[in-house]
Amino acid sequence: MTQSNTFKNCPVLVTGAAGCIGAWTVKLLFEMGAVPVVFDLTENRQRLELIMDDCESVTWELGDITDFDRLQEVAEKHHIQAIIHLAALQVPFCKADPVGSTKINVLGSTHILELARQRGISRLSYASSIAAQAMEDNEWLATLYGAHKVCTEQMAAVYWQDWGIPSVGIRPAIIYGPGRDQGMSSAPTIAMLAASVGETYKIPFSGAISYVHVEDAALRFINAAAKSYKGAYVFDLDGTPAAIEDVISLIKSQRSDAKITYTGDAMPFPADADNGKLNQFLEISGCRPIAQGIADTMAVFDQARERGIDLHQLLTKTIRRNA
Repeated sequence: MTQSNTFKNCPVLVTGAAGCIGAWTVKLLFEMGAVPVVFDLTENRQRLELIMDDCESVTWELGDITDFDRLQEVAEKHHIQAIIHLAALQVPFCKADPVGSTKINVLGSTHILELARQRGISRLSYASSIAAQAMEDNEWLATLYGAHKVCTEQMAAVYWQDWGIPSVGIRPAIIYGPGRDQGMSSAPTIAMLAASVGETYKIPFSGAISYVHVEDAALRFINAAAKSYKGAYVFDLDGTPAAIEDVISLIKSQRSDAKITYTGDAMPFPADADNGKLNQFLEISGCRPIAQGIADTMAVFDQARERGIDLHQLLTKTIRRNA
């Protein structure tokens, strides 16, 4: 359930909307009658085209999250009333470019908080990450990306303390579903795409991780931004833990001829069941079971094929991107 009445005809800034969660956020906002305003460095609508019929009708503004003047210009032009901040560089890109990624992940997030402060925007949600949990005292892998996310959470707390800017940060576990096509943890979704076109694919890790369907994640970012809260909140969104063998079995239950295998070590992130605190806060039901999520993902791929999307070509590009 979403706060559809709240966002009716409301201009909502969505940063990083060319990404997986961003594409679903735009789609869902559009369907509920909101006015999603994309702010992204690229005009690549590939992920949105996969899940949405008329993505050309979406308002799309090119801009760099590190350029505060451009951000202000777009917010003024479209009379932005709410923000869903998803723009970020993830783990491997942070490691490859520590300085550039810090500008995007930390300075960019500061710009969003400052934009909200200057314009009096009280409806703001932003993406943190399960990687932030690894920066605490535990056995999980610490990363620069995780450090960036912790920094954003702490800045949001100060913006509430000093200026009363409310926010809700969400730490999703491993996202899967249509449009998830980048990074090692995208492999289960790539396997679903490969199965849908009858191709062989080997998932490059083993073990169990926690899965969150991308539409469920997008719904929570929308609900979190749909009304103002007093405070700067941060919630885990762990979804459903599952072993890679179970994921492959569920894929094969949808495509009996699927040629999916796995290899490698377990991912260095927790496989915890969702604690339900975010759902309670937002007053919504829990995420879909992973069996349903896999079935839903395969159904979207089938629908995309019927609309003329070349899934073989999409699979080839995706595998090449992750090589």
